Amino acid sequence: MSESSYESVGSPAFVPPTAQGRELTEPLREDIRYLGGILGEIIREHEGEDVFDLIESARVESFAVRRSEIERDDSVDRYTDVEVAQAVPLIRAFSHFSLLANLAEDLHRERRRAIHLDREDPPQDSSLDATWLKIDAAAPSREQVAAALTDALVAPVITAHPTETRRRTVFDVQSKITELMRRRDVATAALEGKAASAAKELAVVDVQIRRQVLTLWETALIRLSRLRIQDEIEVGLRYFESSLFDVMPALNADVRAALRARWPEDDLLPRPILRPGSWIGGDRDGNPNVTGDVVHTATHQAGYVAFEHYLDELVALEKELSMSARLVDVTEELAALAGASAEPDDRRADEPYRVAVVGIRARLTATAHAVLDAVPVSGIDLGAEKYDGSQDVLDDLDVIDHALRADGDGLIADDRLLRLRQSVETFGFHLQALDMRQNSETHEEVVAELLAWAGVHPDYTSLGEDERVSVLSQELATRRPLVGPNAQLSELATKELGIVRAAKEAIDHLGPDTVQNYIISMCQSVSDMLEAALLLKEAGIFDPGTDGSAPTSTVGVVPLFETIEDLQQGAATLLATLDVPIYRALVAGRGMNQEVMLGYSDSNKDGGYLAANWALYRAELDLLEASRKTGIRLRLFHGRGGTVGRGGGPSYDAILAQPPGVVQGSLRLTEQGEIIAAKYAEPSMARRNLESLVAGTLESTLLDVEGLGDGAEAAYDILDDLAAKARAAYGRLVHEEPGFVEYFRTSTPVAEVGELNIGSRPASRKPTNSVYDLRAIPWVMSWSQCRVMLPGWYGTGSAFEEWVGDDDAKLEVLTDLYRKWPFFQTVLSNLAQVMAKSDLGIAARYAELVPDADLRSRIFGMIEVEHARTVRMYLKITGHSRLLEDNPSLERSVHNRFPYLEPLNQMQVEMLRRYRNGDDDERVKRGILLTMNGLATALRNSG
Repeated sequence: MSESSYESVGSPAFVPPTAQGRELTEPLREDIRYLGGILGEIIREHEGEDVFDLIESARVESFAVRRSEIERDDSVDRYTDVEVAQAVPLIRAFSHFSLLANLAEDLHRERRRAIHLDREDPPQDSSLDATWLKIDAAAPSREQVAAALTDALVAPVITAHPTETRRRTVFDVQSKITELMRRRDVATAALEGKAASAAKELAVVDVQIRRQVLTLWETALIRLSRLRIQDEIEVGLRYFESSLFDVMPALNADVRAALRARWPEDDLLPRPILRPGSWIGGDRDGNPNVTGDVVHTATHQAGYVAFEHYLDELVALEKELSMSARLVDVTEELAALAGASAEPDDRRADEPYRVAVVGIRARLTATAHAVLDAVPVSGIDLGAEKYDGSQDVLDDLDVIDHALRADGDGLIADDRLLRLRQSVETFGFHLQALDMRQNSETHEEVVAELLAWAGVHPDYTSLGEDERVSVLSQELATRRPLVGPNAQLSELATKELGIVRAAKEAIDHLGPDTVQNYIISMCQSVSDMLEAALLLKEAGIFDPGTDGSAPTSTVGVVPLFETIEDLQQGAATLLATLDVPIYRALVAGRGMNQEVMLGYSDSNKDGGYLAANWALYRAELDLLEASRKTGIRLRLFHGRGGTVGRGGGPSYDAILAQPPGVVQGSLRLTEQGEIIAAKYAEPSMARRNLESLVAGTLESTLLDVEGLGDGAEAAYDILDDLAAKARAAYGRLVHEEPGFVEYFRTSTPVAEVGELNIGSRPASRKPTNSVYDLRAIPWVMSWSQCRVMLPGWYGTGSAFEEWVGDDDAKLEVLTDLYRKWPFFQTVLSNLAQVMAKSDLGIAARYAELVPDADLRSRIFGMIEVEHARTVRMYLKITGHSRLLEDNPSLERSVHNRFPYLEPLNQMQVEMLRRYRNGDDDERVKRGILLTMNGLATALRNSG
């Protein structure tokens, strides 16, 4: 790819950048030209002129299509005629470019933020600096802040994703290129300033970048074997080393310091507000590969990462704290800590700080030996006594901290020691909280078997709801387990009990924060809630108490309301469950805290984009009212995917779009797949994204952000009507139109998602052809890959058009809501983002994969008409002239990079056609998988 390959071009879908826009993005385009030029030279050298010429001509043709200089149909032969030996390098080239373009865009955002800071511009929204200014202006009282931040928590929860299959090597190379590009920026600036050494530094950096890009080209982007849960666990844990160990504790300290500066009389955040979570290894809903052994691996490997970090930091701290007792004063507490360390080296007798650190390291090693499967290499075995919990480690570190400050050495205490103390406080022994999740149907089956085995009831499933609640309540009130260790149970029951028992073991080993939540998928009744509690009791996690003592459980029971009907009934389900005395007592024992999870995926698959978003908003309002009635403190867990069709979009905007009063100082939300890499692969990006989560949470908790005032109920009524119309329009296609499922399965790569080695779980919950049983990720990912993006918009245009009709006054009503209501703004902004990434010209190529011509014409025709209608109504309501007018940075990104998606889409269609026609060449399968990964990387939110 030549250096001239990466100039931005005009497009019928996007307005060319203004002169100012080009000036702002020139450094970005220069970086893309530079990296693309290196990649092109490497391809020419290592793959030959023929492959290079094929890639270059595909690039030129893609831009010509984008400029409408040629018809897309005129370029099809290039891809249908390509030999498979050349197809794979072609796909790899454009996949690598997408990866490098992401890297360049991330660096440019970092560069722009630095410019804003240098110019002393007002802080940007979603930054904590801006949030503190807003809070200062609102001037809430200390009592209001203290009440609002009780049990404050912001928890990004990492989940697995089938398109995030990049290997650790690729991940590391990306990080190296990022750091080298930063060095190149500095050297370039110095060269412009006539610095004599800059040219030499630039030459050195250029060679090193070329070396890394070469390594990237010759490293396989993805694994060829099916991804195992162990692989997914390792992928999830890599983000701690790459960014989270640096960023999370520091951000927690910054928030605490800002609060203390405003309200110095007490600590308004007794616990760190940012605490990470994970589903990887605990989420077994539809994943038969999750077992008790997997839960053990997930929790104990996370613990290993935490211990390894602490021990490595202690080794470094031991080298740094060289102060001699002959030169500094030593507190009695430090002397006692050093005296108990069992340090064998008498030469350190006058170095109490080092001796104390050795003692902490020895005790932490003993703890690792007792609770983990392996001891990190930085451990030291001195026969020390193990720690009972992470707070004990923190107490010992505090002794060192106090001693340093007592001697006036706060400057030293505020370096590595402070970072280590903050890390231990944030991550504990467990590193991250692992959620358990299972479907309510499985709970019912297992509980029925346990009750039958114990002789409590021979046929639990035949009971009505009231009878089930009665039976379960009685069992939850006694400590007697239903089964003993020698019970002869089915494979399913044995497996499910093994999983909750593995969770109990992890809690015993690594602390109560290791597993905090048991999530019930498709929760629809009180008995669904109590069945999960009964399984926790069988494992010894839930203790009903005796002699009047309150029930206790370190793990909370969390209903997941997913379908639109379940969301509508969610508050009623929760209220009915809280009416059960034993459950109410359990919640009381947990400080009256009740978490509820809201599922964005199934509600969208069920009713479409607008109906799902409104059902979620309404559900939150209902749950808030339920919390007020019952006195519980509600925490919402948002099951957001990467795409808009699964609840994706900017997190800060999404938090502010929540109903007023529901955030209450805490929220959890899922982070998925390539979204995780985009947000957390590198410290500066991780800081920015985590900061936006905290900023949104604080603003939504402490400020009035809804903006509707007395007009709220009228706005709600309008959205009720719009949501019903949108759901009907969506349902006419997805659930009612004959042949729709066949069209979906043949026009998208959904079948190949299940057949190829993508992800550790099946694509469907059950072996059926129903849309309802298909997992949300392959449903959304398949529509994203073929560039229809249907789950993120379909039905919305029909709803708007039908509601407005020819009434300009009604149109103005919607425009007014768009101007002042964050929820409606976010809904329309996300809709515009997803539609801007759609391309019905590309989608038409995928439609050609449908064998039935009549079916193809009918379904794709409906999609085309609704797409045009939705764009038209969006522009009318917002007053914009184009989709991304309010998001110029994303508009420039789409404008610059989307021509490079053309070859990936075209090659995916061709590889799918060959595969389905019986071509079993392994390179064809690899080509499909590579295009999926490349498109996911380029779109940055594929599922």
